[in-house]
Amino acid sequence: MGSVAAQPDTSTRSERWTALHDGPQPYADVHIDWDVPIRMSDGVILKANVYRPMDADGVVEQRPLPTIVNLTPYTKLLSNVVDSAISAPGLQPMVMDLLRRMNLSGTPISGFGDLLHALDGGTIQTVLGIDRFLIRSGYTLVVADVRGTGFSQGTWDTLGVREQLDTREVIGWAAAQRWSTGKVGMSGGSYAGITQLRAAENAPAALKAIFPVEPGSDLMRDVVAPGGGIGTTFLPLWLSNVNQTKLIPDVRSMLAGTFDWRWLSDRLADPATNYDLLTQALLTPTLDQIPQTLAAALDPDSDFRQAILGHPERITVPTFVYGGWHDIFANSATTLFNAIPLPANQKQLLVGDTYHANPGAGTGAPDGPARLEVLQRVWFDKWLKDIDHGIGEFGPVTVWEQGGGWRTLEQFPQAGATHRRVYLSATPSGTAQSVYDGSLSATKPDELRTLTVSPGLTTACSRDTAQGAAGITAVLDMCAKDSRIAERNALTFTGAPVTERTVISGPINAHLNVVHDATDGYWAVTVNDVAPEGTSTVVSTGQLTASMRAIDQAKSTRSPNGDYTAPYNPITLDSLLPVTPGAPITLDIAVIPIQAVLRPGHRLRVDVFAGNSPKGLPFRPLLNNTELKPQTLQLDPAQPSFVNLPTSRPLG
Repeated sequence: MGSVAAQPDTSTRSERWTALHDGPQPYADVHIDWDVPIRMSDGVILKANVYRPMDADGVVEQRPLPTIVNLTPYTKLLSNVVDSAISAPGLQPMVMDLLRRMNLSGTPISGFGDLLHALDGGTIQTVLGIDRFLIRSGYTLVVADVRGTGFSQGTWDTLGVREQLDTREVIGWAAAQRWSTGKVGMSGGSYAGITQLRAAENAPAALKAIFPVEPGSDLMRDVVAPGGGIGTTFLPLWLSNVNQTKLIPDVRSMLAGTFDWRWLSDRLADPATNYDLLTQALLTPTLDQIPQTLAAALDPDSDFRQAILGHPERITVPTFVYGGWHDIFANSATTLFNAIPLPANQKQLLVGDTYHANPGAGTGAPDGPARLEVLQRVWFDKWLKDIDHGIGEFGPVTVWEQGGGWRTLEQFPQAGATHRRVYLSATPSGTAQSVYDGSLSATKPDELRTLTVSPGLTTACSRDTAQGAAGITAVLDMCAKDSRIAERNALTFTGAPVTERTVISGPINAHLNVVHDATDGYWAVTVNDVAPEGTSTVVSTGQLTASMRAIDQAKSTRSPNGDYTAPYNPITLDSLLPVTPGAPITLDIAVIPIQAVLRPGHRLRVDVFAGNSPKGLPFRPLLNNTELKPQTLQLDPAQPSFVNLPTSRPLG
């Protein structure tokens, strides 16, 4: 079966769920036990805030309740500050009402409105993990600082074996408390979402369900260095956030004379976790000078690589995943969902037209699915309380179809989408102002042409940069919603206007035949929807360092004709392939899977860049090898360049 138009938005079911979450709850308020110590098996103490429901007289519920666990590296102090602010009497309803009234569409900063609307889509409650309505409905919430962050002791073991063991021990601790029924769920976004996925792999008996928001699964290919391009926009911001907030001391304990000196000793021992690795990746000049820590990052068997690689095929508990098409972890959302070996009624996927900074934007609207915290409530009620509000009738795949609206699918990619070659042609399209304005064709070019493009800076104003910056730069529509500035330093290939609604659903591969003037090169590709008036909107993106073009056949997928649909690059030192100046080589560039629609009159465009700075840069030794020299794309009838595109009907 294929797909049907989404109807969770206007249905009585969605309205009923929202009323259930937003309406009167069994409990009047929330009691917080601050900085509860949880001792790990190696003696390190993690600190957690425990939120429990209480009645109007301030009496805390003593009966056992299901428990939600959230583990964060961003310090629970900040989560609590935000929660306290929005919990001020009357403040949250007023703010939400103002946000719902705000409409910046048609202005040059409509993207700013898109970011703000995350607030009325449930981002605070589901990403930070503190939803007072959920607690007051009869749940206990445990928010703990990850080892080496916040007020917890130890050194930060970023997603490592010890940290994953900590997660399981916190789950066990929560399940054993007198106020717990022994049934545990997990909540939270980003890092806390990744933690959930890891815990759900061969899950402990107490863990019954998870609700990860914007989680990553294969972090090397998501954000660390997809295609060998280091996440030079996001990674410094993220590391600064964690390493700075972990140094915030527990002032209350200082005033009370109970300050944890072990905490201070641990922070002094490791004040800047992972900064050395990022610095080495950006500054090491040659391959023969790579230090051991950076070599480990490029070794698939190292502790570092194993820590940042998830195994969704091992997940054993019901999982509801929220992702965004332009999130830093967009590559993982659909792939991890498909890898989870659970039936449709035990897994759900919701993908919005969002960045990392605005999950949930677009939900809760009359034509959209319910807000994230509403969906989280009915999900946990189903699996932790055995109360079925009909969540099994939702999805299982609900996506914002770029260029269209919300769609409900029975699978992703949608049934009926077929991968087809769309060739890059030198025939001018007459639609773009770029280094070269080519076209797209259903047939191979009839003569050899070579097109040259040089690295440039126009991509600073692009959706790629907005994605890498977690959406921060998306406030500028002229950059994030229109590629025409970036395209001035690109090779563009634009198809004819489509005459019928044409859906693109699934992963995309850009197959390029290229020549370099140096011993390496770096390529970026975007797939765009071009409106009749000329606006060129990126719907997906991919990048690849030429020397990292090796493909792991066992982990790659192909269409029936043998073309790659999703090539898998190892991104290791051992898999580097030489690039000889002047010699043609073939690149297969994985473009993030998408769901999009070209409406009649719209065109498909493929942009080819010699880089996408500042979103990404090759590892410094490989960047030096490129010498930032021009790069050449070959359009050869004998070895054509093309995109392998999953569409509902042929293009051209």
